[in-house]
Amino acid sequence: MFKIFFLVHFLLLLLLNFSNAEKIDEINITGNERISKDTIIIFGEMNLEEDFNNQKINKILKKLYDTNFFEDIKIELKNNALNIIVVENPIIQEVRILGIKANKLKEPLFEAIKLKKNNSFNEYLVKKDRDLILNILKTNGFYFADIKLEKIENQNNTVSLIYNVDLGKKAKIRKIKFIGDKKYKNRKLFRIIASEEDKFWKFISNKKLLDQRRIELDARLLENYYRNKGFYMVKVNSTFAEFLDDGMFDLTFNINAGEKFFFNKLKLDIPTDYNKNNFSRIESLFEKLKDEPYSYNAIKKILKEVEIIALQDEYDSINAKVEENIVGKNKLDFTIFIDEMEKHLVQRINILGNNITREDVIRNNLSLDEGDTFNKILHNKSINNLKALGFFKSVNSEVNQGTDKNTKVVNIEVEEKPTGEISAGAGIGTSGTMLGFAVKENNFLGRGIKFSTNLELTDESIRGKFSVANPNFKGSDQSVFANIESSETNRLTAFGYKTTKTGFSLGSRFEYFENVFLSPSISTYYESLKTDSSASETLKKQKGTYFDSDFDYLIDYDKRNQKFQTSDGYRSRFSQSIPIVSDSYGLMNGYEFNFYEELMDEMISSFTFYAKTINSVTGDDVRISERLYMPSRKLRGFQRGKVGPVDSDDYVGGNYVSSLNFSATLPNVMPNWQTADFSVFFDAGNVWGVDYSSSVDNSNTIRSAAGISLDWHTPVGPLSFSFANALTKASTDKTESFRFNLGTTF
Repeated sequence: MFKIFFLVHFLLLLLLNFSNAEKIDEINITGNERISKDTIIIFGEMNLEEDFNNQKINKILKKLYDTNFFEDIKIELKNNALNIIVVENPIIQEVRILGIKANKLKEPLFEAIKLKKNNSFNEYLVKKDRDLILNILKTNGFYFADIKLEKIENQNNTVSLIYNVDLGKKAKIRKIKFIGDKKYKNRKLFRIIASEEDKFWKFISNKKLLDQRRIELDARLLENYYRNKGFYMVKVNSTFAEFLDDGMFDLTFNINAGEKFFFNKLKLDIPTDYNKNNFSRIESLFEKLKDEPYSYNAIKKILKEVEIIALQDEYDSINAKVEENIVGKNKLDFTIFIDEMEKHLVQRINILGNNITREDVIRNNLSLDEGDTFNKILHNKSINNLKALGFFKSVNSEVNQGTDKNTKVVNIEVEEKPTGEISAGAGIGTSGTMLGFAVKENNFLGRGIKFSTNLELTDESIRGKFSVANPNFKGSDQSVFANIESSETNRLTAFGYKTTKTGFSLGSRFEYFENVFLSPSISTYYESLKTDSSASETLKKQKGTYFDSDFDYLIDYDKRNQKFQTSDGYRSRFSQSIPIVSDSYGLMNGYEFNFYEELMDEMISSFTFYAKTINSVTGDDVRISERLYMPSRKLRGFQRGKVGPVDSDDYVGGNYVSSLNFSATLPNVMPNWQTADFSVFFDAGNVWGVDYSSSVDNSNTIRSAAGISLDWHTPVGPLSFSFANALTKASTDKTESFRFNLGTTF
């Protein structure tokens, strides 16, 4: 019975609708000032040839209201005419946000709001914008912010919107709690997260402020830490902030670590036509992991190794997928499937955002070119190459489908930054100070050409150097460079001699084999050595002028995963300086080895071995200015040139120098500062071997020092800082506990 009633009712409504439908002869629109009649007709999708009924009129109303141009709309169908009366929304003449001084906070608010200048005013959208601003402020720690909205009506049906913001107190974290099945002590977990408790000595830090984004980051950091410790099923179930009083909150993390899981079976599944021997390193990594606690970082290392193998063995379109299965209570089986994907050609590479840097400079640093088979590894290498240039604040890439299914279009967008730098530095030690000044430009005229000039002053010496390098000479991968340098060391008062040295060098650098770079150069120098009556007999024998011309070369084998923020791999460099024409033939050899490894998430360790020798080809004494000194960066904690053999009180250098350096970046010390590296280090080394006199104090004591360092690209420029404490030293050594360098960009 009900169904029959409903059907009859529906048919009656339908009949009524059609009975009321009528064609119109004209459309009349009144009340419009800015928006033309024709525009309104188009917006409403109205046509004189259509039948108009209540349903059609309701659709017109909805379409016109959806434009947000009208405050009120009335539609009447009368005498074959459609009469529309509109009241237009006012236009927003300006939008102001008052009460916020910091542009870095105000600018995101202007970007986020929907209603901006020249938009139509809408009461509902304005309220949504107000709520949006409040949410952003709360995300930035202003939990007690309030906004009073002011609408000022102007002439010509325009309005001004003013958001009067009262930021209130910033919400601070009084206490951070960890509850649940947490496995680790609180002091350990505190080192993992980014948020901090409010302490009086942390008056600069903003990590003590309650920030929802930082809290979400903390939850991810905790889960990542636990997973790398074997807790595969870990879950930070909830985080909540409890308001106390006076703007303070207690922040609580509820952690459920679960059972510790261990690697069980690890299997590598590769295509039958692949050479299994190429993947033998993967099998050995599997063996080492068996029965070890689960670690996500270990899986990442294996996948990275797969990528390296794919690149080396020219598997252009390799794809690696990981499948994991829980076995029993706490065991994990892993299978890494390696498939050969359908090959795609790079149809086009678009470079975006480079207003200063020439496009050819960017393209010369790409390992992937148009027409190549798309390779994810080479694509990632290209992005890292661009980051390593130091020209860009950010480098982002997007890979899209080309005009057909077998092509790819790569969009690389860069955000440029100032590449000029003015810096000043100082070292403070036991016997005075060192001052240094430098001016650099790393992207001259957007061509990637590098200019640098530096000046170093001490109590006894002055050194100056000017360098220019073109990394893409004539559009090639070959780099050419030139250096001009001059120095003067005045030790007449103390040791009876003075040296001046001036010269230049010209050279090139290019990739000879894959990852093997060769850098040959020619150097020419003129030197004058003056002595007085107080000089030693050995020095008096070396008095005079000298001309030296040498052939120098460097072999650089670079297997680092990336030049920018290296986290894995190694680099080996051998150099030699061979005299061509010289008044004192000295053969110099040098070697340096760098090794990098990620010990844990965000903790990068590095090891460096450095050695250099110089010996006379003719058997004569090595000239005092040619002898070797310990580079200051290789043995922190000691003054430059004030380590090694001493003749009376004169540091005369040696024939041999070597050093070992260990350092490790500390994770989560400054987790929100991606441009800062905080490290601990240990340095050891020595300078020895003097061929001209047995009376020289030639101590074999191994010098060593330990300390902390900070490298930070601040908003005003790069800052480097180190504090070192000498652990072992000779009685004649001069220490230097503190060293810093601060620059500004332009």
